[in-house]
Amino acid sequence: MAMDRIKWLRSGLVAMLVLVVCLALLDSCMQFRMSKSEIDTYFSNKPHKGTLHQYRIESRNIHYVIAGDSTLPLVLFVHGSPGSLSAFIDFLADTSLLKVAQLATIDRPGFGYSNFGMAEPSLSRQAACLRPLLEKHKGQRPIILVGHSLGGPLVARMAMDFPQLVDGLILVAPSIDPSLEPNEWFRGPLATPFLKWLLPRSLRASNDEIYHLKPELEQMLPLWPRITARTTVIQGKKDVLVPWANATFAQRMITNAPVKLMMVEDMNHFVPWSHPQLIRQAIVEFLKDSGK
Repeated sequence: MAMDRIKWLRSGLVAMLVLVVCLALLDSCMQFRMSKSEIDTYFSNKPHKGTLHQYRIESRNIHYVIAGDSTLPLVLFVHGSPGSLSAFIDFLADTSLLKVAQLATIDRPGFGYSNFGMAEPSLSRQAACLRPLLEKHKGQRPIILVGHSLGGPLVARMAMDFPQLVDGLILVAPSIDPSLEPNEWFRGPLATPFLKWLLPRSLRASNDEIYHLKPELEQMLPLWPRITARTTVIQGKKDVLVPWANATFAQRMITNAPVKLMMVEDMNHFVPWSHPQLIRQAIVEFLKDSGK
């Protein structure tokens, strides 16, 4: 009997060790982020160098990369979920954009190197975490925010909460209409303490914020008239993650600024990688129309 118990104990310890190793490997493979050395390597052969910056707000360290002429308008790219500043890093090497704007991409709270794995489900608090970047770089120049997927409602919230700092919005496949949010049964269980810590940190942070997204969007419903920044919405009709009706929702809800829809029939959700030229076009058109 004692030998059986020892065997069971050994088997249990081996199984636990295997689980821990597998989870560690999974976590390392699903980080979706760039270290400083990787950023430096990426820009080493580029004509314009991106530089990594960080600042602290409350208990969070926020990381971002910025490239280009500081006298030009600023474009800030905000990634979806999961993701990191790496989602838009190629835009910071785009010589055509660098002629007309300074470009920045950021690790949102809980992603990349901004307190990796520690999500901030509140969109208003996330917006507050990004505000110091806008205040530091605003000056007398316009700032355009580009938000993809869950980055879309975040940049919209920023334009609601501090409209004086936001001159343009480009919403790329944005999850903004609470009535269109899917009821995914697994989100709740994955947010419980036990299962939550079995997830890779990137997916843990992603699930935390997606689980709370619908009530966050519902809180934003009366705030859409606060947006005064000219807005462009880029949306594919073959997007299976974010319904295309989110684009027309933006057109209905933004009543105090012009809204342009760029609807593409055969485009999916991953616009920054499949159709980067549409984002580039929207940025250039904004700057041209504003005379900047």
